[in-house]
Amino acid sequence: DATSHDVVWSAPVADEASSVAIHPTGDIVVVGLKTGRWIVFDGSSGTYITSGFDASEALDCLKFSPDGRMLGIGSHDCQIYIYSVTDDMKTVTRFGKCSGHSSAVSHLDWSTDSQYMQTLSADYELLFWKAKTCKQMTSPVTMRDVVWATYSCPLGFTVVGIWPEGADGTDINTVHRNSRSSLLATGDDFNKVKLFRYPLPQPRSQCHEATGHSSHVTNVQFTQDDSLLISTGGKDTSILQWQ
Repeated sequence: DATSHDVVWSAPVADEASSVAIHPTGDIVVVGLKTGRWIVFDGSSGTYITSGFDASEALDCLKFSPDGRMLGIGSHDCQIYIYSVTDDMKTVTRFGKCSGHSSAVSHLDWSTDSQYMQTLSADYELLFWKAKTCKQMTSPVTMRDVVWATYSCPLGFTVVGIWPEGADGTDINTVHRNSRSSLLATGDDFNKVKLFRYPLPQPRSQCHEATGHSSHVTNVQFTQDDSLLISTGGKDTSILQWQ
C-alpha cells in the first residue's frame, strides 16, 4: 500500500521473478519468471489462478493491452508471445508469437486502441507489430501517428532528450511516462532518478534529477493517478517513493 507502506498480500513463487503486469481493472496480476514461466494471481487476495510455460528463457517484460483482452510477453529467447484473456480473467491462452528480434526483448508498449505494439530488444532494435496477426510493421512511417497507451521504451523520437552526451545504450535502464503524457521518468546506472517534460524530441533535454538509491536504478513507474513515482534499486534492494 503506497499510503500505509503495508504489504497488501504476498504469494510464493518457485523461481526468481523478473517482471510483473497488472490488468487494467486490477483484478489479476501476472508474474513472469526467469525460467520462462508465468503465473496469474488474483489482484485482491493473491490467490493462485493459473500459470503457463511457453518461452524457453526469462520473461523481461509483460504488459496487458489497454482493453484488457490481450497480454504481451517479451522473452530472452527473442520472441514476443501474445495471449488472449477471457472476460472472467480465469483463462489466459496463447494465440500468437511475434518473431523478428535478434536479441532479448526488454521493453513493450501497446497502442491506445490495443491494435499495435512496439518492442525493444537488448541490441537496441525497435520493432512494431500488428498484435492480432503478430505481423511486423516494417515501415516506421506507417506508425508515425499511432498513440501509445504507455511509453517504456528508452528509444524513439519522443524520448531522444533523455540521453546525456557520451551515454551508451546501457546507461538508462528504465523509462516510464505518466498517464497524462506530460512527464517522463528515467532510472540509470548512476543511481539517478530523473524527471523530464514529455515529449523530448530534442537531444539532452533539461530535467529534474534526484538521488536516493545507492545502486543502479532498475525500474521507475508512476502510480495510476500520477501522484507518486515509484523506483526500485538493484544491489540496494530498496523501493523508494517520490512526490
